[in-house]
Amino acid sequence: MNKKIVTFGEIMLRLATPGYERFSQATQLNASFGGGEANVAVSLANYGMCADFVTRLPQNDIADWCIKELHKNGVKTDHVLRGGERVGIYFLETGAVARPSKVVYDRSHSSIADIQPGMIKWEEVFANVDWFHWTGITPALSQGAADACLEAIQVANKMGVTVSCDLNYRKNLWKYGKQASEIMPALVSGCDIILGNEEDAEKVFGIKPESFDVENTNGQINAAEFESVCKQLMERFPRAKKVIITLRGSINANHNTWGGCLYDGKTLYQSARYDITHIVDRVGGGDSFMGGLIYGLLTYTNDDQTALNFAVAASCLKHTIYGDFNLVTVSEVENLMKGDVSGRVSR
Repeated sequence: MNKKIVTFGEIMLRLATPGYERFSQATQLNASFGGGEANVAVSLANYGMCADFVTRLPQNDIADWCIKELHKNGVKTDHVLRGGERVGIYFLETGAVARPSKVVYDRSHSSIADIQPGMIKWEEVFANVDWFHWTGITPALSQGAADACLEAIQVANKMGVTVSCDLNYRKNLWKYGKQASEIMPALVSGCDIILGNEEDAEKVFGIKPESFDVENTNGQINAAEFESVCKQLMERFPRAKKVIITLRGSINANHNTWGGCLYDGKTLYQSARYDITHIVDRVGGGDSFMGGLIYGLLTYTNDDQTALNFAVAASCLKHTIYGDFNLVTVSEVENLMKGDVSGRVSR
């Protein structure tokens, strides 16, 4: 089975302080690349699937470097559009214990932010494609990016391509005069699979579980509380066949509990809950979940429980890997699903 998946969005240069240094302490920054949809593509390529990442990048050496990194990780870039001014950047300061991580964006007028509908030939992109994935980050960048994303969804719908989205609300990105609540409904209405975390549905659509305080989870989140959220999302977006919620209980910056639930309109499936006590890097955690979920739904057909379990285990492993990309194999994820948490040397 060689399913073909297309993802669309922005990839950025990631500049991170070494270890747990603060920005004000750092004398150097570690450079890599990352971005929601590119992270999903890398996961899928690692699992042996055909992953094609679509974006817009300038014609310069930094963009060439970025494309080479994607190729190194097995991601196809045949439909990357070249043009525009710059590659977006994000700066990362990794938190510890009671001090949270901090992200500073420098992505105004990046090439993808200045994209316009009509620039990408979506009929060509989606030829022989099984799945299209986008996130709420892309329409947050600019009206042009939102319009191009809507254009892609509409073409995918017309061509019978399964469409998934990660709601991925980022309050610091919606700066061009529109709110997520104004833009997102038209895009999400074209989705077959909807993913969100414990607060995305509330921030974007005002949909929330009863008696739940996201700021004070004490590391414990009851998946059953989110069945109402899933039902409300399905009622609002009747095209959706499955709604998935990731459940992060934040004890501190280094210690989280992690799980998820999946609702198919009839049954609420719940995953095992992992206790991640020594987080290496949680950036890209949700993307690694989405990559695992897409793989799971395409591989374990008619077995939503196993697909969910794969996604949660894959994302648990991502928390142990530095950088945005989840560099794990199917066998490593499946070993964790079977309960192998020993961390013994494999030799």
